[in-house]
Amino acid sequence: MAQVPQTLDALAVRTWCGLALRALGRAREEIDAINVYPVADGDTGTNLYLTVESAATAVEAVFAGYGTGTEEPSLADAARAMAHGALIGARGNSGTILAQLLRGMAQVLAGGEAGEASHCDGAGLRRALRHAADSARRAVAHPVEGTVLTVAAAAAAAAEEMEGDCGAVARAAYEGAGLALAQTPDRLAVLRRAGVVDAGGRGLVTVLGALVEACTGEAVNEITRARETVRESAAAVAEAHARVEAGAGACADGAEDDGPAYEVIYLLEAGDEAVARLRARLDALGDSLVVVGGDGLWNVHVHVDDAGAAVEAGVEAGRPYRIRITHFGAGDVHTGGERPPRERAQRAVVAVVPGEGLAGLYGEAGATTVLARPGEPPASGELVQAVRRAHAREVVLLPNDAELRHTAAAAAEQARAEGIRVALIPTRSAVQGIAALAVHEPERRFDEDVVQMTSAAGATRYAEVIVAERQSWTSAGICQAGDVLGLIDGDVAVIGPDLTATAETLLDRMLRAGGELVTLVVGDEAPESVAAHLETHVRESYLAVDTLVYRGGRQGSPLLIGVE
Repeated sequence: MAQVPQTLDALAVRTWCGLALRALGRAREEIDAINVYPVADGDTGTNLYLTVESAATAVEAVFAGYGTGTEEPSLADAARAMAHGALIGARGNSGTILAQLLRGMAQVLAGGEAGEASHCDGAGLRRALRHAADSARRAVAHPVEGTVLTVAAAAAAAAEEMEGDCGAVARAAYEGAGLALAQTPDRLAVLRRAGVVDAGGRGLVTVLGALVEACTGEAVNEITRARETVRESAAAVAEAHARVEAGAGACADGAEDDGPAYEVIYLLEAGDEAVARLRARLDALGDSLVVVGGDGLWNVHVHVDDAGAAVEAGVEAGRPYRIRITHFGAGDVHTGGERPPRERAQRAVVAVVPGEGLAGLYGEAGATTVLARPGEPPASGELVQAVRRAHAREVVLLPNDAELRHTAAAAAEQARAEGIRVALIPTRSAVQGIAALAVHEPERRFDEDVVQMTSAAGATRYAEVIVAERQSWTSAGICQAGDVLGLIDGDVAVIGPDLTATAETLLDRMLRAGGELVTLVVGDEAPESVAAHLETHVRESYLAVDTLVYRGGRQGSPLLIGVE
């Protein structure tokens, strides 16, 4: 019986993302352990995992959008979603490069000769792998051999030598990448001294192994020769990190001197010409510069001494957001000299917040924050990373969104497995988180502190004012596009034409059951006068009730209300 040629379709892309995520989850700690280039900060495996997690989430969302109907997403739908998810979720140097590799593949799978075809054959996969390797190399300001770029190029070259279906091409790419990975110490001195292979390349081989399994249904023997190299060098890893801490680290261009102090990453909305100017400016400011993306959305990664200048350059180029600045400080190995490890705090609070204004408020109160933009909820890996960043023995986690409860629970379990004591308080709104944070006392016993915070959050009713995007049925009746909706505890309670009037009606309904304190979080979309109007209304109508007003920034909804 003749074998059916193996092709790549939307379902295979979905399967690939899922398999890659699980494989990176298994390999994450091992990859982190061998991370000595370009910065020996031990997070390459974690960054790759978070990047693929974002890609997988985006693909799952596309499939969920089709529901249980007879139609399914096209290959183009799935490939574009994978690329976009990786782009917005890319972390670190290697994660950013992986995002560009996936974007390069998607450009072939979703466009050009592939068009809107339902599947891709072996020839198409060969073209996709080649385009991916070439576009990733172009995205790096100063490509270095012996890195993930070398491994990607070897994968593409091996694929081009293979005639056959997608399964055969994927396996050739995987094997070619594995051979190149094993040779990375011969091409990069810092790897050779440490006795390890390139961590980013190691991660890419894992992703390609998942592609083989997605195309063939057969699991590969996880990185045969390359894995042996990693295992044989396990004892050398600790020694390598010790040498790097003593000053043997390399900066991004391979020179052995002190590197920049900060890693700066942000998403950027800008045109091609502005990004070209940005590349030149950032290249002059620092190193490890990688700019990936296109079609108006970019992910910018650079290591610099002046983080403010790197962000300012982004502002001049367009609109930067999701800005993350990491200091290569105590506990992070980047510059020369020995530093004592940063001591863990006893307790910390990690909170998800919907806007920059609230991030500032929570930050001033001592919380470690994770920004959740509209339509871009944080993944569990991002929450785990925030828990680690808090660097405490005990952590209180505030998801501040009912839909994030399961994500936060998964993050809490992973953090507990790493030896961190984590308590998850099921806050469903940022105003409940504010109430919990207000009674937080780090000096109290952990259990008592958690009880008090949980009690404060539970005693806070929450509401939200939004604008309807389309006609729909609600618990308060039919709304039209443009109507203002007032939601209490997640259910629509008021429908009105005016935001201020609807908010006043909503507030009155909440205060009928009593209350001592009203919290208003005003977004950028709200009228300037709404906060003053509601403050006056509460003062004149409810004599024993106080009001606090905060600016939430771009938080996705014009107004959040809490009543304690």
